[in-house]
Parts: sequence; structure tokens; C-alpha cells
Amino acid sequence: MESLLWILGSGALMSVLALVGGLALIFAEETLQRLLLPLVALAAGTLLGGAFFHMIPTGMETIERPFVVFLWVTLGFVVFLSLEQFLHWHHCHNVPSDHQQPLGYMLLVADGLHNLIGGLAVGGAFVVDVGAGIAAWSAAAAHEIPQELGDFGVLVHGGWSTRQALIFNFLSALTFLVGGLLAWGAAYSIDTAFLVPFAAGNFIYIGASDLIPEVKHHKDWTSNLVHFGSFLAGLGLLAAVRLVVKGI
Repeated sequence: MESLLWILGSGALMSVLALVGGLALIFAEETLQRLLLPLVALAAGTLLGGAFFHMIPTGMETIERPFVVFLWVTLGFVVFLSLEQFLHWHHCHNVPSDHQQPLGYMLLVADGLHNLIGGLAVGGAFVVDVGAGIAAWSAAAAHEIPQELGDFGVLVHGGWSTRQALIFNFLSALTFLVGGLLAWGAAYSIDTAFLVPFAAGNFIYIGASDLIPEVKHHKDWTSNLVHFGSFLAGLGLLAAVRLVVKGI
């Protein structure tokens, strides 16, 4: 029952985070772009920190054979690669987007599927270990903030009203809660421990493939320094969570 409460709470909070896109209306576009990339770098650090400091070690503790753990990590990586290739879903963090990216309902469908898989992974982590679930949710939430800002800008730039963009972003985020509940329900009939290393593969792919390329090169060396510092802060935050919750 404890894991269910954590899943319900984390799913509700993730849906609320979908409304953060409305902040795009407060800031000037130039200001928003300056804020977004450090947030992207922070998200990359938390995703990789969540994978390497929490998800993989928890998988090693709950699954007897290390080969099976890394097989699921690899599968998680490959699944997100295939989704990006076939749905053309690359979350660009520019407002408005200047990349080829699905607009409108296609964007929302891709986000909904993304959130469903994320909810399955995080819900599975909560079922196995609350500490791992908290770390996984924290990493996913850090990624959600710049993603929602970017997606909101894309929808509004594509002709959606502010109200429509906020409502539909919120609805697409509810699939995260659905995924978490599916993982919790499945735990009664199957061993869902594989979802933890699967989530690690998801996080590694998103952090290394989607996020780091957006922040690793900049003409201004001070921006590179800020981005690198934000990335290290994300890693450090998840390492600290590990030390507090589990110790070395």
C-alpha cells in the first residue's frame, strides 16, 4: 500500500508539472532560452545520476544475474531509440521550436506515450524500493520542466490557444500516473523488478542522446561553463540522494 501512495502522489505531481509551460508567457523569449539550456543540462545530470547511482544498483540488488540487469538496461535504451526514430519524437527545448518536430496532436501523442513508459518505469521502481522510486521520479521531473516549457511554446507557436496548450499538456501528463498504476497492478502477478534497469536504459538514452547534444557546444565559453556546472549539479544531487538514502 505504501508504494501505491507514492505512485499516486508522484503521478499527481508530475501532472501538475505539466502546467509549468505557462511560465513561457511570463518571460521574454530571449530570457526563456537563457533559462532553458541550464535546466536541460541539469536534467541530463539528474537522469544519468538516477540511472547510474540508483536504478542500476537497485537492479543489481533485486535481480540475481548481472547479465539480465544490463540486458534490460540495453532494452530500455533501444526502446527509446526506436520511439524517437519512428515517432520522430525529439524533445527540442527551443521556444518556438526551430527543429523538425511533430506539432499539435502528434506531439501530444508522443508525449503521452513517453509519459506512460516513464510512469511504468518509475512505478516499477517504487514497487521495488521507495528510495529508488524517489530518485527516479526526481530525475524524470527535472527533465519534465524544460520539456514542458518547450512543448508549450511549440503548441502556441503552432496556433493553439494558451488554455488549450495547458489543458492538453496536462492531459498527456496523466498517462504517467496511468503507467505507474499499471506497474503497481502488474506487481501482483509478475515480478516487475525488470522495470528498474529498463528505466535506467530510458534515462541514459534521454540524457545522453536528447539532452547533452543541446548543451555540449556553445560559442560563449561562459555558457559552456554554466551548462557543465548545471550538469554536474544534477549528478551531484542524485549522488547525494543515494548517500542519504542508502549510504555507500
